[in-house]
Amino acid sequence: MLPFLIPIGIIEFGLLAFALFDLVRREVVKGGKKWPWALVIVLFGIIGPIVYLLIGREQY
Repeated sequence: MLPFLIPIGIIEFGLLAFALFDLVRREVVKGGKKWPWALVIVLFGIIGPIVYLLIGREQY
């Protein structure tokens, strides 16, 4: 079972890092403030970064 969990952990970490990097670089996010999105990304595991990437990013 452990070999199955390692790729999932790597994917989760990659999504987390990408979402936080994207959040820091963006000037505008939906909702106006970045800190609530940072909490969502960090606290909600694999779901948080996905939610941010789908809803939180302000499209240009």
